[in-house]
Amino acid sequence: MPYIGGKMTQVGPGRKAAVTGWIEAIRPGRGPRYLQILQALEHALSDGRLRPGDRLPPQRQLAAQLHVDLTTVSHAYREAIQRAWIRSLGARGTYVAASKVELSGMVDLSMNIPPSPREVDWAESLRQGTSQVLVRNDADLLMTYHLAGGGPADRDAARRWLNPMLGKVDIERVATSPGAQSALAALIMTLTTPGEIILTEPLAYPGLLAAIQQFGRIAMPVATDADGMRPDALEEACRAHRGSVVYLNPTLQNPSTHTMPESRRREIAAMAVKHGLQIIEDDPYWLFADGAPPPLARIVPERVHYVSTLSKCLSPGLRTAFVVSPDDNTHRVFLAALRSIALMAAPMMAALVTQWILDGTAARIVADVRSEARSRQRLARKILLGAKGATYANSAGIHLWHVLPDHWTSNDLVQVARSEGLALTPSSVFQVASSSQNAIRISLGGGSSRQSLVAALQKLAALLARQPLLQPSLVV
Repeated sequence: MPYIGGKMTQVGPGRKAAVTGWIEAIRPGRGPRYLQILQALEHALSDGRLRPGDRLPPQRQLAAQLHVDLTTVSHAYREAIQRAWIRSLGARGTYVAASKVELSGMVDLSMNIPPSPREVDWAESLRQGTSQVLVRNDADLLMTYHLAGGGPADRDAARRWLNPMLGKVDIERVATSPGAQSALAALIMTLTTPGEIILTEPLAYPGLLAAIQQFGRIAMPVATDADGMRPDALEEACRAHRGSVVYLNPTLQNPSTHTMPESRRREIAAMAVKHGLQIIEDDPYWLFADGAPPPLARIVPERVHYVSTLSKCLSPGLRTAFVVSPDDNTHRVFLAALRSIALMAAPMMAALVTQWILDGTAARIVADVRSEARSRQRLARKILLGAKGATYANSAGIHLWHVLPDHWTSNDLVQVARSEGLALTPSSVFQVASSSQNAIRISLGGGSSRQSLVAALQKLAALLARQPLLQPSLVV
């Protein structure tokens, strides 16, 4: 019987089936069994199958039903209690807790980070990975200076990681970088001089725009259509501005979410050859996309500088990105530029990344992140389906692009949302030049759980429906 308002209440057979139905999702699979119980519980809470006041099965009963030790169930229940999902009332049983009102803190939907994978215990993965690193490496060597761009083992691991995207690549032209931002900054230094133009789409990654500004280069927008950058507009820009470098994020583009089809990639590649362009291909989301087209680096490898970061598909805490240069000379110049920005990646972290790639841990984590991203996309699209404005999304990405209704400007909405505990990103930070785009990017990885994400998106949908309040001028 549910415990509601301090008293027991009877439920009908239909509700009873809903209360116990979440258990059917717990099946043997990857990861500790207690995590599987915890994840099934969280899923049922997020989609409403379990509601505040519902009684959970006794621990011994659930252990017998799942054919697991009592301690496994106890571990899962203790963790759920610590997360305030459930509460124990002693002999009266364990019940779903009422939703807590967040009196402080911020749900961050502004940073584009991968959602925490539900089937990965980060603490255990780090313990195991670090243990293996220390077994396989000399600890003294991990605490000294290393070569910029990574050692042979790191570059070999990078080559294996990049194989699904690029096929076989020359290990001598592969480098590791402490994050994509360092790599992009080094590429700007390598390929351009102060005052030179870099061609981009009208909406581009803010980190790139910041680096362009800091290094005294100029970002110039090239018109797009539904398939991405237009070849005719690129040709016009080359003739008008004499740009020699074009930056592209062609798969699940940040922030618009669009993926450039293969036919358009080949047209852009042909234009690059015709006008002698160098291409910086920033490709952090390729592993998320279903049937992703081949990167430009496979179509015209002699002109593409390919960047693939682990921050968007594994974790930003790894601070690792891989760069493939089109030729040996450019690779040497790039490494010199990278050394001037970041002498080396942290050896311990680089060794952990290498270990995880070689033993398959990285691939398993990516699969789990991808699955969680898909689930969050489904939740987000369902919640925002009737919201004011228009949502652009991809079933496998980690962000949405929401064009706002006329009564909101992106900066006003971001400001009001922040006052109500939501962090969002306005379209203005992506704009290469003044634009009519009035939108926000919604990142789906910031919510610590699906429950917190659902609550945040429901709050956002309500905000979109509201008229902004005009703040009166302060008179003193």
